[in-house]
Amino acid sequence: MQNAITIDVEDYFQVAALANWAPTKSWDDFELRVERNTDKILQRFDEHSIKGTFFVLGWIAEKCPQVVNKIVAAGHELASHGYSHQLIYNQTPEVFREETIRSKKLLEDISGVAVNGYRAASYSITKKSLWALDTIAEAGFTYDSSIFPVKHDRYGIPDAVEVPHTLTTPAGHKITEFPITALKLAGYKLPIAGGGYFRLFPYWFSRWGLQRVNTAQKQPFVFYLHPWEIDPEQPKLAATGLSKFRHYNNLEVCEQRLEQLLADFEFTTVANVLRAKSLL
Repeated sequence: MQNAITIDVEDYFQVAALANWAPTKSWDDFELRVERNTDKILQRFDEHSIKGTFFVLGWIAEKCPQVVNKIVAAGHELASHGYSHQLIYNQTPEVFREETIRSKKLLEDISGVAVNGYRAASYSITKKSLWALDTIAEAGFTYDSSIFPVKHDRYGIPDAVEVPHTLTTPAGHKITEFPITALKLAGYKLPIAGGGYFRLFPYWFSRWGLQRVNTAQKQPFVFYLHPWEIDPEQPKLAATGLSKFRHYNNLEVCEQRLEQLLADFEFTTVANVLRAKSLL
C-alpha cells in the first residue's frame, strides 16, 4: 500500500516548542540551516525513487526561494505550511486569512505550479479554530492535512475522523482532509505519524504501528518529518524541561531511522494517495 510522506519545511528556531527562546521578531538573527537539511532529504528520496509532499513555510520560501525551486525541480509536490508558523488559535481570523492567501501566492509565484495542499503550524486546527477550514477552502486549497485525532496539550481533536475523507467546513464548504495518522489500540489513539514520536519510539515500534495501520486498519498513513530533525549539529537554544526534550530528543538517530523507513514502506505524495482513494 502506498502511503504519503511529507516534510514540513521550517527551520530549527521556528517550532512552537522553542517560541519562548526564539520569538518571531528575532528569527532574522538565527543561522539558516533549512536548505542543507532539505537537500539531504531530497537526496534520500532520490536514492529511493520516492516523491513526497513538501509543506513549505512562507517565511522560508521568501528567504530561500531556491529551496522551493529544488523541491519542484525534483518532481515533488509543493504545498503550504502557512506563512509565520504561529498557532492558528492564537491568531485572529483576519490575520490568518491574510497569511494563508499570502503564503499560497508566494509559493505559486516562486515555483510556477499550483499549490493545492495546506498544513497548519503545529497542527493547530482544533475545535476552537475550526473556522480556519473555511479560510483554507476559500483560499483555493483542495485538501488539508492539519487535524491530529489525538489528545495533546498543543493540538488535537481526539474524536475527529482518523482516515482520509471529505469534510464540510463550518460555513458549508467541502474540502478533503488527510488527518495525521494515529494508531487505534484498545480504544486509545496513539500518535504514530512521525516527527517527535518517530524520535521518541524505538524504530521497531514505529514500523510495527505503521504496518498495523496498513494491515489491520487497511488505511494509508501519512508520515511527517522536519528538516531540522536530521540535524543533530544544529545550534542549541536555551530551552528547558519538556520543550527541550521534545525538540532535541534522539536527533542523532533520526536520519538513520528515516533511511530505514524509506526502505520498509511504499511512499508517494499526499495528492497521489488521495487520488487513489477518489478523494481528489
